[in-house]
Amino acid sequence: MELPEMDVVFNDAMDAFVEKFRSPSYRGGFHEDQWEEEFEKIPLFMKKTPSEIDLTENPDLACLQSMIFDEERSPEEQAKIYKDEGNDYFKEKDYKKAVISYTEGLKKKCADPDLNAVLYTNRATAQYYLGNFRSALNDATAARKLKPCHLKAIIRGALCHLELKNFAEAVNWCDKGLQIDAKEKKLLEMRVKADKLKRTEQRDIRKAKLKEQKERNQNKALLQAIMARNIKLVSEAAGEEEDSASEGLGELLLHGLSSENPYGARLSADDQGRLSWPVLFLYPEYAQSDFIATFHEDSRFLDHLKVMFVETPSWDLERKYCTDNLEVYFEDEDRAELYQVPPESTLLHVLQHPRYFVKALTPAFLVCVGSSPFCRYYLQGRKVHQVK
Repeated sequence: MELPEMDVVFNDAMDAFVEKFRSPSYRGGFHEDQWEEEFEKIPLFMKKTPSEIDLTENPDLACLQSMIFDEERSPEEQAKIYKDEGNDYFKEKDYKKAVISYTEGLKKKCADPDLNAVLYTNRATAQYYLGNFRSALNDATAARKLKPCHLKAIIRGALCHLELKNFAEAVNWCDKGLQIDAKEKKLLEMRVKADKLKRTEQRDIRKAKLKEQKERNQNKALLQAIMARNIKLVSEAAGEEEDSASEGLGELLLHGLSSENPYGARLSADDQGRLSWPVLFLYPEYAQSDFIATFHEDSRFLDHLKVMFVETPSWDLERKYCTDNLEVYFEDEDRAELYQVPPESTLLHVLQHPRYFVKALTPAFLVCVGSSPFCRYYLQGRKVHQVK
């Protein structure tokens, strides 16, 4: 049976009316596969605050930030907010951001000296954990100026002095703190450590000064021994030949006598006051060299050559470098002349030659095979003298 036309219209109108009250499906809900990321965007549930707050990506957080750092708040309120923010960063061990927050708090220049002292102390602590001990000490010092009895600032300053190896100052800061609290455990322990290190440092300084003075006296004695032997020295630092008695050269040589040459040896004297020199033998034919760490001034060249060439060197493929074949020379660089040294000569005898100059406190000599073509070529056109 068909309904009248009026009933059909009524039913359609009723259905439309009821439809208006049906709950629409919720929009803006979390997606099943991204709910953790979306949950993290809600300020209340954020585990970590983004370093840069973007208004488009985090509008809620940007709004909260603007409320917190409202310029209408007093400088004290803003400084405290930055202090709390810095403390949160510090707990997260994000010391760089903590330093930034404490710095922003100090920029507010609030009139509360206690709050400013805390900001300086907290920033000092953050700087300390960053390894910026000098900056940390500056902040601890600033905190003490504002609040002389601020124990945390004193402890931090003492720790900084300890790290900077200012042990005497560390002891002084500990004493200042112990005047405020004589039972402060950290200060008591630190003072014992700093005092021990201070005493050790002072002892080491005394020992170093005594060693330096002893070495200087020994070097003066060596220089006097050289002068007494009429041995002429050349300082590379001076850049020219000078008499070993001259004051300027003497100071340079005193410094040089304290230093080892590149081979790890230096001039020395025995109990009888006889000198031993580091000596260099050069073999120009093969661009080789030998170094004698202690060539006693009374030893002969022949004595050393016999020891050095008891076996054929690896570079002597022709096996011609035998003691009997060798000739020893020294060079007069100013005149471009050579002097042949008799193998039976002692080192002292050669060093006292009027035309021998010891360069860099290491005498040097040329050695070659006298009968070799190379030696004849090497000597060609050069004036050769005999050492008598």
